[in-house]
Amino acid sequence: MATAGLFWVQIVQNPDISPSQRDRAFPSVQTTPPEKMRVTPLQNPPGEGHYHATDCHTLFISLAPRPVRYRQSQDGKTYKGLCRSGDMLITPANVPLSVGWQDEEDCLQIQLTEAFLCQIAQETLNRDSDRLLILPQFQVRDPEINNLATLLLTESSHNAGGSQLYLDSLANLLALNLLRHHSTTKPSLTLYEGGLPTYQLQTVFDYIEAHLEQNLKLETLAQLLDMSQFHFSRLFKQSVGLAPYQYLTQQRVERAKQLLKQTDQSIIDIALECGFNSHSHLSKRFRQLTGMTPKVYRISVR
Repeated sequence: MATAGLFWVQIVQNPDISPSQRDRAFPSVQTTPPEKMRVTPLQNPPGEGHYHATDCHTLFISLAPRPVRYRQSQDGKTYKGLCRSGDMLITPANVPLSVGWQDEEDCLQIQLTEAFLCQIAQETLNRDSDRLLILPQFQVRDPEINNLATLLLTESSHNAGGSQLYLDSLANLLALNLLRHHSTTKPSLTLYEGGLPTYQLQTVFDYIEAHLEQNLKLETLAQLLDMSQFHFSRLFKQSVGLAPYQYLTQQRVERAKQLLKQTDQSIIDIALECGFNSHSHLSKRFRQLTGMTPKVYRISVR
């Protein structure tokens, strides 16, 4: 668990890692821009180490199929005992953590920058981030965060280009959950109803259509309407019936259908032109929405 600070130098400044741990490196998985969040699967043999991240809050979620014996110390407190799959350790920014584990460790590390949490607090909760301090906690059970973390890891592990909207949405929800349920105060969330007016929807539709081949970000779409990412996503879904990332995928598949029908371009070229990163990526999304592969669709409409 202690090795993770080595991998994300953009986020973890001056990590304090024991020398015995420096030789073991586990590749991190890029999920969102590094100024927001990084998810890293960790698998370690029995050992011990130290972790200190000065400008990000860190979640460690156990994935081990069997309980693992831990000694965890932070903020003047120590926990000794078993951690089951789904148990979460929360280490706020600039809080040193010492850890020892007696069994094979399998866990997921999630680092969220202070800047990202401040942005979510100000845009979504309308709160001064200085009053929202993340609490150091041992053995936390939070099914919603566990579910979001699993989705983040699964989506990013597939290396599916064009999924940035989806990853952004998951990251925002995870950060919001952390602020609402694991901070010194429990801020309420203001919800807006009624959807988006037609002219705002058309602005978003036009932008997406003009940039289908790009890896669009949720932040970019929200800025078009000068609103927070969370409220934009909620109001967009109320209006369209689809989340922004679902609508983007739908439009990319529709563009692919036109090109398959009207041109002789190769399927890989069509995939790239429509914002997919490979033939297989297009085929997966195409089959999900149409029930057939691009090749079969092309034959059926010729």
